[in-house]
Amino acid sequence: MKTKKVKEIMITLSDYATVTDTQDLAGAIQALKQSNTDKQLHHKHRAVLVYDADHHVIGKVGIREILKALEPKYRQFAGSDQAGSVSLSHFGFNQEFLYSLVDKYSLWHESMDTLVAKAGKTPVKEIMYTPSKGEYVNIDAPVSEAVHQFIIGCHQSLLVVENDRVVGILRLADLFDMVCDIIP
Repeated sequence: MKTKKVKEIMITLSDYATVTDTQDLAGAIQALKQSNTDKQLHHKHRAVLVYDADHHVIGKVGIREILKALEPKYRQFAGSDQAGSVSLSHFGFNQEFLYSLVDKYSLWHESMDTLVAKAGKTPVKEIMYTPSKGEYVNIDAPVSEAVHQFIIGCHQSLLVVENDRVVGILRLADLFDMVCDIIP
């Protein structure tokens, strides 16, 4: 059996939802919704990739960033600026303490409609997630290398690079589908 390469299962940028860093969250959500109308998709997109003025991919806005943007006070928490940051529950804090943060920081005290309306105007560059070095994989890398990165890094997707430029995205769900197709 030949060794599968990342390029065989990745999604190219032209087939993925993208926005510029000057767009607002409402524009990112619209791009995500539009991309998910494609009937060819096996799995809906869960993020949009963010381009800078030079057309380089500089970040991602996923479901977690969108929901977090609804309540801007979450930015007060140390280390909460990145989607991959460890949640406070991983440090052994109990549910009672975690819920006490809602009162302490006055989280979610505005109506959902008000929070959503405000968040929709937030610039994408303020809420996007900037991938770490471990979230990039070479287009010609064997799939096993990508699996290793997914497992060690606990990522949902990896940005695929060729000649130091992002050319696509490899999603965990698509990799899982490939594994399921191989199992007899």
